[in-house]
Amino acid sequence: MKLPRRKFLHLAVGATALPAVSRFARAQTYPVRPVHIIVGFAPAGGTDIMARLIGQWLSEQLGQQFIIENRPGAASNIGTEMVVNAPPDGYTLLVATFVNAVNATLYDKLDFNFIRDIAPVASIARDPFAMEVHPSVPVKTVSEFIAYAKANPGKINMASAGIGSGNHIAGELFKMMTGVNLVHVPYRGAGPALVDLLGGQVQVMFATMSSSIEYVRAGKLRALAVTVMTRSPVLPDLPTVAEFLPGYEFSFWTGIGAPRNTPAEIVDKLNTEINAALADPKMKARLAEWGATALPGSPADFGKLIAEETEKWGKVVKFAGVKSD
Repeated sequence: MKLPRRKFLHLAVGATALPAVSRFARAQTYPVRPVHIIVGFAPAGGTDIMARLIGQWLSEQLGQQFIIENRPGAASNIGTEMVVNAPPDGYTLLVATFVNAVNATLYDKLDFNFIRDIAPVASIARDPFAMEVHPSVPVKTVSEFIAYAKANPGKINMASAGIGSGNHIAGELFKMMTGVNLVHVPYRGAGPALVDLLGGQVQVMFATMSSSIEYVRAGKLRALAVTVMTRSPVLPDLPTVAEFLPGYEFSFWTGIGAPRNTPAEIVDKLNTEINAALADPKMKARLAEWGATALPGSPADFGKLIAEETEKWGKVVKFAGVKSD
């Protein structure tokens, strides 16, 4: 059967437009069911806190539940691999962190390539760490701690959220620059590590401000310094590590990633909503309470950050000889 030329052209144009219309409709309706945000660490740590803050915002703005699911283990590789293998439909997301950048060098054999297999959606925040000790440790400054550690080699336990975690790498950088001998005690998350620091089972930890600042304010932990290059406005009297150890700098970033091949329309929609959250006065105030800095930007901006951090900290891992087990 022959079609009139005009009708044929009309049908052809309509067929060509269908994919674009379908993508637009998909982005407009997403999400139509609950979304799972995978956190590769135990509850109560800084990463978990950031995830719940953003998850709550997305739930309120998009009308579906964004469920925080903690999958700790293997320095967040278990949770990351779960997202890598999830359908690329926007319903399984990852809280991507500094640790993912470290793991690219730390682990020789991973079943995924983070930069290749995770699509960057949006960066969230950069969180400074604080060098904190249990009140029983008889020091009040970084200089005093260095002297105490050198007088007690191998007797001071340094807690972390696991091998390759931000706490661990911040501590390894400190050890490398000072020559002190601290015993690394890895946990399955920052939350359990903080519990033991509070109980005195371990003596020192480089902890995120968001997860530990209330303990510092309550006098349950003693902060010696912040790990970024400038003092934090939330604890303005607290010096930086660099004031005692020139050149020392460390911060922890978080963001949201998705399985590769997740539709660009869904990635862009999530990016828009997360950037709106970071611009919200209440959200900005909450981040400021923790000393964190919002990191708004495009998916491409986040991808660039990931690539740069992977290269930077890969060099530190190799120099310090950090091993995954």
